[in-house]
Amino acid sequence: MTQQAYPGFSILLVDDEPAWLNSLSLILRSCAGLINIKTCQESRDVMGLLANGDIGLVILDLTMPFLSGEELLKQISEQHPEVIAIVVSGLNQLETAVRCMKLGAFDYFIKTDEEERIVGGVLRAVRMKEMQRDYLEMSTSLASGELRHPEAFAAIVTADRALLKVFAYLEAVAKSPQPLLITGESGVGKELVAQAAHRLSGCRGKLVTVNVAGLDDNVFADSLFGHIRGAFTGAEHVRRGMVEEAADGTLFLDEIGDLSIASQVKLLRLLQEGEFFPIGCDQPKRIKARIIVATHQNLTEKERSGAFRRDLFYRLRIHQVHIPPLRERPGDIPLLLDHFLEEAARTLGKKKPTPPRELAQYLASYSFPGNVRELRAMVYDAVSVHQNRMLSMDSFVNAAERSKSVTGETPSHPKQNPFAGFAELPTFSEAAGFLVTEAMNRASGNQTMAARLLGISQPALNKRLKVMR
Repeated sequence: MTQQAYPGFSILLVDDEPAWLNSLSLILRSCAGLINIKTCQESRDVMGLLANGDIGLVILDLTMPFLSGEELLKQISEQHPEVIAIVVSGLNQLETAVRCMKLGAFDYFIKTDEEERIVGGVLRAVRMKEMQRDYLEMSTSLASGELRHPEAFAAIVTADRALLKVFAYLEAVAKSPQPLLITGESGVGKELVAQAAHRLSGCRGKLVTVNVAGLDDNVFADSLFGHIRGAFTGAEHVRRGMVEEAADGTLFLDEIGDLSIASQVKLLRLLQEGEFFPIGCDQPKRIKARIIVATHQNLTEKERSGAFRRDLFYRLRIHQVHIPPLRERPGDIPLLLDHFLEEAARTLGKKKPTPPRELAQYLASYSFPGNVRELRAMVYDAVSVHQNRMLSMDSFVNAAERSKSVTGETPSHPKQNPFAGFAELPTFSEAAGFLVTEAMNRASGNQTMAARLLGISQPALNKRLKVMR
């Protein structure tokens, strides 16, 4: 597989000395992983090359025949302000450096500077250009208000406005090489969102998923970075890590909030330097992969308590989306119910059952601590024991009650007397009437649903309603 061009824009090196062009190209490729590089020995050709629109960064010398670097820098600033320019010159003069910065240069280096310093400056410029492009792409996408690639989200069943806004944001930042942080409670579908982001990215590589919960530092390093032969006892063969598996693709780290401090340091180096060390290897490897992380935990609180590194926290949250829980998306419940009924029937080799009309209404009154995953499990359980044409509600009600008893949603202690403190008590008939009226309001007029809320049969409720009329 051919290596994907990085960065997503071209870097133009301008110098009349071919030896220097070749040297700098090699340094940027080997030390920074920058392979989308063009070279130019004739300064008069630069503006024509910029007119093509694919160049985002120019690195130029000052002393060149025909058109000097300073004059070229001025023209770039005036005609192509979106292009970042860096000066790498043989002149070590403060006044020249100041003039170049005033003309719009992003940075100024001397050719005799250490390679690491020059490479660091170029990488800063690349990240700056990437952020500019991300912002422009995001602004354009969000302004349109429409999804350009709705097919990427086909696996996520929703009509919720908040979630559709998340989709629009994901489209806007999809091609950004910066990390993406996905937050949300367990079961909301964070992995599906990561899959959609990968599809939108256009990356030629694959999506590689690693759940880091419970991994100690050694296992984390071996899983992500691999090892060489003889790195430790039992390491008889070279092992490629998940980072290499995700080359030119996406590395999805789930449950990132559980990562140990030692492992956080290793991940930070991968994000900052774009390089990693397989266990037992002294030479770093450099692989380009988009990093997506997810957590159900509050990383802000973990960072404040010192359980999560601040520098890693701010590096990960460059792009961030929050997936709302199912209880905040009641309109999605009928859609998800129908989707899972069809999926479960197909999987279990049964005919799709017909749900009672009050089922969706009952589910909308439930808090779903397990979110979409819990609803899917409920549906599969109900379909597996289903016999008749009409789906029974009993399986759903029993599952909800069991969940409430486990989570403590229903207090185990006696309920407080609602009439305590009343100066004048209502009559038994009046109190029953109040209960029936409230139950019918909560059930939106559905007698079967209201009867379940009151703990009586539907015929008994119907009889009570006739007496009240």
